[in-house]
Amino acid sequence: MLTKDKVLEALSQVIEPDLRKDLVSLGMIENLVIEGKQVKFTIVLTTPACPLKDLMANACVNAVTKLVDPGAEVQINFTSRVNTVRQNSDVLKGVKNIIAVASGKGGVGKSTVAANLALSLAEEGAKVGLLDADIYGPSVPTLFGISSAPEMKEIDGHNLMIPLEKNGIRLLSIGFMMKADQAIVWRGPMISSAIRQFMNDVAWGSLDYLIIDLPPGTGDIHLTLAQQFPITGALIVTTPQELALADARKAVTMFRMQGVAVPLIGVVENMSYFSPEDQEGKRYYLFGKGGGEKLSMETGMPLLGEIPFIEAVRAAGDEGINALGQNKVYTEAFAKFAGNVARQIAVKNAGVSSRLK
Repeated sequence: MLTKDKVLEALSQVIEPDLRKDLVSLGMIENLVIEGKQVKFTIVLTTPACPLKDLMANACVNAVTKLVDPGAEVQINFTSRVNTVRQNSDVLKGVKNIIAVASGKGGVGKSTVAANLALSLAEEGAKVGLLDADIYGPSVPTLFGISSAPEMKEIDGHNLMIPLEKNGIRLLSIGFMMKADQAIVWRGPMISSAIRQFMNDVAWGSLDYLIIDLPPGTGDIHLTLAQQFPITGALIVTTPQELALADARKAVTMFRMQGVAVPLIGVVENMSYFSPEDQEGKRYYLFGKGGGEKLSMETGMPLLGEIPFIEAVRAAGDEGINALGQNKVYTEAFAKFAGNVARQIAVKNAGVSSRLK
């Protein structure tokens, strides 16, 4: 006979691949209902962008049918609660995870990676914000096709900026407040002050992920964020060639310095290859090959994705159009990358040491 106790005992044999514990002890099984031969329950994922949910669902079906009743009809729903270690933080209380996207070098597509990571996570159902912290060269206004300025609103006695929204993402950039051709000529203290204001004096609200697009290099903005805000982890963007790797190594060293000590989520190799749309399956390695894997092996960070260079995606970025969906290969590569980022954050928050495969 199907009973809740027997079903839960069977489901306790299903292990969450990243957290390495069973779904029952992790509290990931909810709303278990048994009606005759029908077994219904919900799996609570640690991120909506979990690429392993089908694997876990199949394992649950096998566990119930093999260990309890071969005739059981198993119906599984999914929901998610993004995990965090920031429950008691007084800074950005509604933000569960802060992800810094860095490169060390300009021109590697860091802003495009940050924007499309935000889009990928949002399309999976996560609540996402994107802060353009590149004060001297903001890219978010162009990438999202926005030229309007954010409004100010009094909330709980504080005058706060309200982020703009597009494609389900809350956005903020100094570029929203300046003319397109206006240069920002500020010294370090002014830059640091602006970054603190963008973090503290903004109504970010409840977010699963706040992604910060950092400027190239290793300077005031990086130190201000690392030393004054609880960053969940940093993501390093590189292209395959040695010239980009040299500066990416400097970014890794900075985040590991005493007094900075920001956890590193992993590395992503952007512009891994060029794939012409009229030559399906053809790859041209314009910037060399294997740079991201090399950096991963040198630093011990997981390689979370290899993103191709696609002409339609470049054009979409210039026109402020959502790049995802413009090309199947690119969209699939980014979905895999975003899923790996979400998995790595969930693993870090759970205190589990893991290298993604």
